[in-house]
This record gives sequence, C-alpha cells and structure tokens, in this order.
Amino acid sequence: MSHRCDIAVIGAGAAGLTAAIFAAETARKRKTSPSIVVLDSARKVGAKILVSGGGRCNVTHDEIHPEDYNGSRNIVRNILAAFDEQATVRWFASLGVALKQEETGKLFPTSDSARTVLQALLQRCTELGVTILTGRRVVGVIPLEERGSLADAHVTTFAVRHEHGEFFARNVIMATGGRSLPKTGSDGGGWGIVRRLGHTVTTTVPALVPLVLSDKMFHASVSGISVTVELSTSVNGKMIDRRTGSLLWTHFGVSGPVVMDASRHWALARANGQTVEIHCNFFPEQSFEHVEKWLIAMASARPRGTVNNLLAERLPDRLARVLLHEAAIEPAVQLGQLTRERRRALVHALTNFLLPVERDRGWNFAEVTAGGVPLQEIDYRTMESRKMPGIFLIGELLDCDGRIGGFNFQWAWATGYLAGRAVGSLLVPPQGEY
Repeated sequence: MSHRCDIAVIGAGAAGLTAAIFAAETARKRKTSPSIVVLDSARKVGAKILVSGGGRCNVTHDEIHPEDYNGSRNIVRNILAAFDEQATVRWFASLGVALKQEETGKLFPTSDSARTVLQALLQRCTELGVTILTGRRVVGVIPLEERGSLADAHVTTFAVRHEHGEFFARNVIMATGGRSLPKTGSDGGGWGIVRRLGHTVTTTVPALVPLVLSDKMFHASVSGISVTVELSTSVNGKMIDRRTGSLLWTHFGVSGPVVMDASRHWALARANGQTVEIHCNFFPEQSFEHVEKWLIAMASARPRGTVNNLLAERLPDRLARVLLHEAAIEPAVQLGQLTRERRRALVHALTNFLLPVERDRGWNFAEVTAGGVPLQEIDYRTMESRKMPGIFLIGELLDCDGRIGGFNFQWAWATGYLAGRAVGSLLVPPQGEY
C-alpha cells in the first residue's frame, strides 16, 4: 500500500519526535498544515527514553560545551548554539515538564520518571496532528527525481519503503539512531540507507559502555567499590584522552562515569587495529614524584605505621590491600621498612596502574554509538544532507557522541530542532498526487 506525506521522519526516538514537533510548529506559524508521518520499527516508541537515566531520563546538563563532545568541534559548537541547554529547559516547561538540577549538574524531570518526558513528546505530536506509525521498519529511501537545494521551490518525491509498503514524501528526516541498546529498536540500519544516498559512515563502536577486564585481574574481589580516579588512554603510545571521575569496580571489570566516557576511545582504537592502553591513577592529578615524596614524608613522620593503614586513609581498605598485593608488598610492612625498590613499585601501582581491558561490554550495554555520518556531510544550519538535498540527518546517526550526563539527549534535541524548523519552513506541496 502506498501513502503520501509532506515530511517523513524515520525513527520515533528523542531526535525524531523533536524534529516532528518543531516541523509542525514552524509550519503552523507559517499558516500551513503539512502532513507529517513518523515511522518506527518498534511496536512501542521511546524505549530508549524510558530506560535512560535509570528510568528517570537525564534530559540535559546545566552546562553544555562543545568540548563535552567527540566530533567536528566547530560544527558541534554551531549546532549546540542554535538550541542550548536553557532552550531545552524552556521547551520542556512549555510541554508541561518541569526539570530539576542535581548536584552533578544533571537535569531530570521533577517527577523522576522518564515516562513523563515521553508522554509529553507524544502528547505534543498528537496536538499538532503528527501521525506516528509503529512496526514500520524502513528498508530504503529512494529519490524519484533530481532536485535542487533546500531553498529551491522545485518539488521532489522520495519513496520511503518499509516492510509493509511505502510512503511518498517531499522531505525525509533520518533519525534512525545508532546501534546502542538494540533491544530498543536500534540496529544501525539507517547507515545502510544513507550510504545508498551517497553518504559515508566512519567506524562505529559502542560508547558509554563498561569495560571487561582480564579474569586474572582482582576486580571481582573489590566489586561494588567506587573510587575517584584519573584515567589516561594511550593509542600507539600517544596519550589521546585524560579524565577524572568515579570508577566502579564490578564482577566483570570496570564501569562508572569516568570509564564510560573513556570507553569510546578504547573501542575505536581496538576496532581500527591500533594498540590501546588505559592507565589508572588512584591519586588524581598527582604525579609519580608527588606521591613518592608523600610516602617518604609519611615514612619519616610515622615510621612504625603500616603501609596498609596509610593507604586505607586515602582508599577503601579492600582496594588498598589488592594494590599492595600487585606491588608485592605485605600490608603489615612498616613505612620505615619500605625499601626504595618496593616504594617505587607501590607508587607505580598507585599512579600508573594498567587496566588489562579485554573488550567492551558490547552494544547491549552501550548508551550511545561512537562514529557515524561525518558532520561535514550535513549543513549544520539545517541538518540537510550535502549529498542528497531533501534528506536531513539528526541524532545518533551522525558522528558525534557526548559524555555521560545528559549531553547526548541535548544533541538529540538540538539536531531535531534544527531539522524540524528547516523542513517546517518549506511551503506545503500542491494538492494531488506527487
């Protein structure tokens, strides 16, 4: 069965629903009423919204900067400037969703329920006459004739083919997401569609994902312990990332915000066949020399104190003990009896501990995707494709991923806003068949 619409949005996630809303609102201000159809492969939309933030949905962060993202920095800056975190707060307030800020800077709905966010988006779509069709997995987007740029008045049709038929649409917004959390409907199929439209796709890997350590590691014995550390990621011997934050030891390896943020660098390097290492400093922002001087000073001031008791003042006791074991030092050794060789081995373990990462935990545990369509292939003012005018690319489909804390949702809102406004500003096509 064939249908027609003015705007087809492929994907009913955060970016897709946002684009549909702003397209409809923009058109309404221009006193036009385009038909907008959102197609999604899932039977129930918004699954990723519902599971995010532990079911609370971390809508955004109180401070958003281009440096919080991995991607073409200047393009990211322009996109975020068009719809910043304050705009997000105002927009959700207009939708009836009040947000609250936590000490970490994360913003959540005051209801502490992600369903509040999803219901507000769906309700606004209903009010604006946006049609949402579920169980329609799109398998192809085919241009039916050549067309000009967004500014051209020339009308063209795209055939949007899904498993149960097709739609003919004047403009198509691709919001298919990446491959993270495939149970929510993300399967990476959108990349195949845009490749056939002329786009390239960079290497894609899980991001914001826990890391699995060698089973010879001590992580299982300290599972459940959280500690603030500094992680340094090196690729082919060159450090490419350094960050400080909370690390959580688990039965399989490591997790926590600092690990999740660093994971994309490890995964990309490994996927590209590069040598990658992650080192952990349990004394953040303190060098080998600084920590060694501290140990020498403590040995002078408290020569009969044990090494374990001293470390337990700075680290959880169980962690202190396993680190001493790694340095081949007995916990009961007195500070004054610590040889130079053992002292330096301990400082190395404390400030430059190599995490024996074997793999990431995979797409089922990844919050986002690293990689995708290069930002240079879209017009950042409108999100329109530079390869195929009339096609707009937004959200996780693009090669841009933010750190943990609401930054990826902000990317979804911002790119959806730009694409929706751009498409909504177009004139309604003539009546009749395309």
